[in-house]
Formats: sequence, C-alpha cells, structure tokens
Amino acid sequence: MCWHQPCCPTADAPDREAARTITRDGVTGYALLCNGVLLFDDTGELLPDGRIVAPHRPLVIRAAA
Repeated sequence: MCWHQPCCPTADAPDREAARTITRDGVTGYALLCNGVLLFDDTGELLPDGRIVAPHRPLVIRAAA
C-alpha cells in the first residue's frame, strides 16, 4: 500500500503510528495512515484486518491546588 521511500511501517509493526497520514478528518477525529490504519484522536486504532487497538494515551495526573 505504501509508495514512500523508505516504506512506512506496516500495520502489524510496533511503530505503525509512524506511517504517513494520507487524509485527516478533524471533525470526526481520525487520520488514515499510509499503511491502512485508522488512527483516532484519542489514540485508539482500527487496523486494516478489523482488529481494534484500545486508546493508549498516557494518563495525566494533575496536582491538587
């Protein structure tokens, strides 16, 4: 699917989020990556084979004022 040189990481690679963005929809909050992964703003992912990767955004802990 990728035509870049060097090729983007595949959808099965651990660094799949490093693939280039093909299109982005800021209203619905997703980006289609070159490797076929749909990456959502909450860091969840939908892989081309239908598998779901749960959001993995780091937890932010704020100090009490």
